Order: sequence, then structure tokens, then C-alpha cells
Amino acid sequence: MSHAVQVGEAPPPSVPDERLARRSPLARLLARPETGSLAGAVVIYVFFFVVAEPFRGLDSLATILYASSTLGIPAVGVALLMIGGEFDLSAGVAVTTSSLVASMLSFQLTLNVWVGIAVALLLALGVGALNGYLVMKTGIPSFLVTLATFLMLQGLNLAITKLITGNVASPDISNMDGFGSAQKIFAEEWNVGGLSLRISVLWWLLFAAIATWVLLRTRVGNWIFAVGGAQSSARAVGVPVRGVKIGLFMTVGFLCWFTGMNLLFSFNTVQSGEGVGNEFLYIIAAVIGGCLLTGGYGSAVGAATGAFIFGMTTQGIVYAGWNPDWFKFFLGAMLLGATLLNLWVRRRTEASR
Repeated sequence: MSHAVQVGEAPPPSVPDERLARRSPLARLLARPETGSLAGAVVIYVFFFVVAEPFRGLDSLATILYASSTLGIPAVGVALLMIGGEFDLSAGVAVTTSSLVASMLSFQLTLNVWVGIAVALLLALGVGALNGYLVMKTGIPSFLVTLATFLMLQGLNLAITKLITGNVASPDISNMDGFGSAQKIFAEEWNVGGLSLRISVLWWLLFAAIATWVLLRTRVGNWIFAVGGAQSSARAVGVPVRGVKIGLFMTVGFLCWFTGMNLLFSFNTVQSGEGVGNEFLYIIAAVIGGCLLTGGYGSAVGAATGAFIFGMTTQGIVYAGWNPDWFKFFLGAMLLGATLLNLWVRRRTEASR
């Protein structure tokens, strides 16, 4: 009798390829970029909750959330840019530039503050577009291009503010037309169940959610990961590399502008020297949240969580009665720990494939 498979008979079952086996839910969770930062946030919250009694109050939580949001909004944009394989060292001073432009333009020309807000937005998007264009056109690393932008903006912030106002701060614009409506959008404050909540916290969560949706559910998100992981390969398969990267720089510009408007309408005036050094906090928040310095990997949720860790640490040290100088130590320890954890997760993920 012949043992050949007859026409119409089902073929013998094949041996499953172990490489195609599905990973367990735990393995998939550990492979997520933001897992380490979420775990770290829980640990830090519990730690300060135990050692610092003032940390437990609702007022303290409100302060922590506000501090986190002012770092977290730009950090989301910086995280997207880092996933795309680039850096922006001008982000910190760009926040101040936006608020100074909106304030001084409106005040000096006696315009409705919304005119200054619109001009500041155009400027922020323009600076972002210029950064992206120079990086793509010249091939100069974004580290150097945006370092130059950082220095120029820092100088302009100080020099022009002194030239126009005679001091280092912008004028108070709280009595100008449009201030009240703008404040409701950028710096409104509500009392929710005894918790004084700033609107910037809601914007922070919304921007993180939108960025996560773009990364995980859209073609643009695939492009961002592609240009960060392998730019040449991405270009070879038709990804518009230049457009994606310029768009990412402009996204950072937009979120810096938004943060600048929050700064302006929260305090009515802005110091021209503010923002220097914040660009590193945005980058560190993104790294703590799972972004790799080499690009192609990261999470917007992780960056938002990294900013929350900053907020808890800065305020927790104060509430615990410790010397604030210890913050720098914790900052370095968190950066090193997050980098090592991200490296371990990546190696475990690659080994399980």
C-alpha cells in the first residue's frame, strides 16, 4: 500500500517553530519601554510616603503634579524626537523665548495678548523647523545644531529683554486684553475634592496620550521608530525621513511654546534667564522613561512617568527635610539606574525572540 499523501488529504501537522511562539503577558510587559519607569515611580512614591509625612497631603500631591507637568509636557516631545534618533538642547531656553516673545510683543505694541501668543507659536515652530532642516541638510549632528540654537536663544533672551525693558524680566501683562481667557486655557486652577489641580496637569496627560496613540496606532508612529532605528533602511523603503525629523523638531517647539505660555500666565511675568539646564531634565526624563540615546526605542508614557519621578523627588526631598543638594545625587543615580535597566530589558527582549 502506498503511503503517499493523496490529493485532497490534509498534510501532516508541522512541528511548530519555537521562534513563532507567543510570549507570555509578563514577558510582553517587561519588554515595554515604560515598565521600568512605572516600577520606579511606585517605589519612589512609597519611599517618600513613608519617610516624609508632609508628602502624604493633598496639597503636596498638587504641587508634585504641577512640577511634573511643567517638565512632562516638553519631555513628551523630546521623547518622540529621541525615538526618531535626534536631540534638542535648545528646548529649555525655547520655553523662555516663547513666553518672552508673547509677553513683550503684546505689551510694547499694546496688543491683545492672543496676538503675542500666536506670534510666539509661529516663532517656536520656525525654530524647530530650522533645527530640523539644518540637521537634515548639513548632516551635522543635532547635538551640535541645537547647542548652537541654545546659545543664540539664551543670548537673545537676555540681551533683547534688557534692551527693551531695562531689566531682566518681562513686564506684568495681567491687566491686558485677552489675559483672562488665555489664563483659563494655559494656567487655570481648579479645586477638585480638596485637591488644587492645575490645568497643565490635564494637558500633560493629554499630550502623553496623543503621543502614545501616534506612536502605537498610526503610520507616522512606525515612521518615527524607523527613522530612529535605521535611517538609511527607512529611506530605502519610502519613509519620508526629512519630513518626519523636521516634524519632530517642530513638535518639540510646539510643546515648548505651550509650556512657555503656562509659565507666562501662571506668574504674569518671566525672568529672561530661566530655562537654562531644563533641556537636560527633559532628556533625562525621557531616558528614565525608556528612551535609548541611540534612537528607535522609547515611550511617551515613559517620558511622562520620568517627569513624575522628577516631581516626586524634588518635592520629596524638601518634605523630608533633607538638604536639596541631594537632588543632584538622586538625579544621577536615577539616570544610571534607568540606563542599566533599559539595557537589561532590551537584552532580555532580544534573547527571547
